Amino acid sequence: MSRTLKMSLALVVVFAAALAVFLVMDRSGTPDAATAQQASTDPASIAVRENSHRLNTAPDGRVTFVEFLDFECEACRSAYPAIEQLREEYGDRVTFVARYFPIASHFNAERAARAVEAAAQQGEFEAMYQRMYETQEEWGEQRTPKDELFRSFAVDLGLDMTTFDAAYTDPATLERIQADVTDGTALGVQGTPTFFLNGEKIEPRTYGDLADALDAALG
Repeated sequence: MSRTLKMSLALVVVFAAALAVFLVMDRSGTPDAATAQQASTDPASIAVRENSHRLNTAPDGRVTFVEFLDFECEACRSAYPAIEQLREEYGDRVTFVARYFPIASHFNAERAARAVEAAAQQGEFEAMYQRMYETQEEWGEQRTPKDELFRSFAVDLGLDMTTFDAAYTDPATLERIQADVTDGTALGVQGTPTFFLNGEKIEPRTYGDLADALDAALG
């Protein structure tokens, strides 16, 4: 089976899973009228902020792909290899942005996001982002705090642990994550993963759909 076909089949599973998440997730976050109006008039400026985490930046800045994600979300984990493949193929032409959207029903999702954000403050966003997906089976879908496990990831990455620990518990770190959630909610994000291309929400079913969307935007 070709790699592209495997990716396509994986994405079909991803969006079936995402639909299930949509049906059961907490929907308490509703944007206020002002934020919703801003999103409707200028969604691109909300989909990507100045401080958004860019996995890579295309020189011309013409096309931007954004994923709102939850590190404990199995559908996000399933989509992760496809996103990495897209980055390999389009990374010199498309800017890829990752934004936090931890779902309330996922016990460790917010903790995972705080660990990634704490690592980002030491320039290791991508390394911790990857570690979370690579280890999700170890800690996902559990009802016990995984703070020490996430701390061990920081140790493995060689981070300054005094700085990491301070950032992990700093209310400002949680505020940074919540800012992404607020933007996502304003844009109509109700489950993960949710993708935006140049500020427009897209709903691909296969890897080919994703690649086609990027090709169209680049064309």
